[in-house]
Amino acid sequence: MPPAHEKLASISRHLAARWLRHAQQQTTQQCRRQYSASSGPPPTGYEAFANPVKTHIPSTQEAASISRRNAIVAGTLFVAAGAGYYTSLVNKKSDLSTTQQDILKPPTEQHLINWSGTHEVNVSKYYQPESLVELETIVKHAQDVGQKLRCVGSGLSPNALAFEQQGMVSLALMDKILFIDSKQGTVTVQAGARVQEVADILRPHGLTLQNYASIREQTIGGFTQVSAHGTGAAIPPVDDSVVALKLVTPALGTIELSKERDPELFYMARVGLGCLGVVVEVTMQCVPAYRLEEQTFVTTGAEVKANHATWLRDNKHLRYMWIPSTDAVVVVQCNEEGSEAGKKAAVEAAARRKKGKEYSTLFEQVEPMRTLAVSKGAVSPDEAASLSATQLRDALLAVAPLDSNWVAAVNAAEAEVWKRSAGTRSGWSDEILGFDCGGQQWVLEVAFPCGILDSPNLVDIKYMDELQALIIKHNIPAPAPIEQRWTSSSASPMSPAYSSSSSSSKSNSGGSGSSPGSNNLETSSKEIHSWVGIIMYLPEEDLEKRKEVTAAFKKYGALVEKHLLGKYGAVEHWAKIEVPYLGDGKSQDEEIVATMKARLGKKYPLEKFNAARKRLDPKNILGNDLVDTLLT
Repeated sequence: MPPAHEKLASISRHLAARWLRHAQQQTTQQCRRQYSASSGPPPTGYEAFANPVKTHIPSTQEAASISRRNAIVAGTLFVAAGAGYYTSLVNKKSDLSTTQQDILKPPTEQHLINWSGTHEVNVSKYYQPESLVELETIVKHAQDVGQKLRCVGSGLSPNALAFEQQGMVSLALMDKILFIDSKQGTVTVQAGARVQEVADILRPHGLTLQNYASIREQTIGGFTQVSAHGTGAAIPPVDDSVVALKLVTPALGTIELSKERDPELFYMARVGLGCLGVVVEVTMQCVPAYRLEEQTFVTTGAEVKANHATWLRDNKHLRYMWIPSTDAVVVVQCNEEGSEAGKKAAVEAAARRKKGKEYSTLFEQVEPMRTLAVSKGAVSPDEAASLSATQLRDALLAVAPLDSNWVAAVNAAEAEVWKRSAGTRSGWSDEILGFDCGGQQWVLEVAFPCGILDSPNLVDIKYMDELQALIIKHNIPAPAPIEQRWTSSSASPMSPAYSSSSSSSKSNSGGSGSSPGSNNLETSSKEIHSWVGIIMYLPEEDLEKRKEVTAAFKKYGALVEKHLLGKYGAVEHWAKIEVPYLGDGKSQDEEIVATMKARLGKKYPLEKFNAARKRLDPKNILGNDLVDTLLT
């Protein structure tokens, strides 16, 4: 093998091994993490619900199953590590003899699947640039020949927002942390950098991102372009932390945007959905790093209604997980360690725990779901003893995912596990705010306004009442949880949480104190938005059941769309909106598409957004079926 090819093969193997190790580490953590009475107090809240009961050395088949799910997160990178990455290196513009033809040599067709396993695509041209020059060459070529080109991050979006058959470009190899300005409290990163990597590097500087979503594997580019969010009624979606962008556009080449440089386009491009250019660099405003204390408990819908306005105002981060077919609501409150709000929440949580029985081991906490799983033959007793509650949920639902009575029984067992897992945990904000989302799934999350923080109008609770009534009326086999979160408004016009009353005033909505970054965050109005997500889990191995669950979820989502979204002024999360198709799976449901487009047109300044697309991408090479159908 020629020396150059040996080097290429070596680097390719190194990248593949890097991401394989990541998946294997996640597998090991899931399979072997040990909690018992002898190892100290049992975990509580999410930690209790998501972790296995005892040490279990997995069989080859078990490890492969778990690893497969973990590896999907890095699926597009595995593609890059093989033929795609080899092509990228061959195409690398590393010396003067490398021509544009070398850079643009057509890669081998790649087959990609998103994390949820709900969408797949055979990509004719899959690029993996390592430098701005390479990316500019790729985008210019696509513009010259009129070839579609979508930018993909981690492949996490449930709707596969980035997928496009003609061509895709991954910035997985453009993942550097470029600059941390400790004085201003900002960080500049390449768009391929992953959220967790950014959080880890910021901490020694006393900084962190303002908020985090449920997972950490997103790239910063995808994280911000879809207006991802965590929870906290005084905290906006993550795009509102973006203070500068660098885009590679088809028509204008590389441009830099900020509040000072073309502010109107800057705000539009913060949530550009990959349609205004390939985001190559992002500068984000950070906040002082802070630790959180989390309180998790289960209550009733009535108590939620009675306390909701107070909880929303008092808690830095608040999350509800409604459990269908029960009167149980899991409440998760997070506040800064040592804060008055945290002390108050801790006292109230301690009082609740005194009223219930305490369970000394994780094995006892998970017992309701384990017993149900074994009794129905979902898993063997030995296997059940090693599974977490989320893994048991997957196994239980796979027995009869569309039997409403069975799903209700699973939900009841899950509610009991949550009751037994009530408690407190603490850690850095990026450690506490994440949680296990469960297995492969269909999900529909929507956002809608619900008053102002000083005076919530409680339409978010009314929405939940109507949603649960809809589930009962139509006998929907709705699994848990129905997750409800909150954010303040965003100043980005294409954010689902955009508010016309958003301002560019500055305030401290991050960590406490006057540390770097504490007074530089742009904040929006006090208008708050609720985000509600419905879900159905997909059996991993049974293809026929997967098809049936998919069809059932589409009906579930259609009912929500028909009865609730227009009424509450709700719009879908950009990573979870789907183009509706008829039963044949090939033809779009034109009636529902028209309704969706009307609703989106009412919410967003689509005329201005499409004018920006025309200016930056006149041939629409950055569009795909999803965005072109819904936004034009």
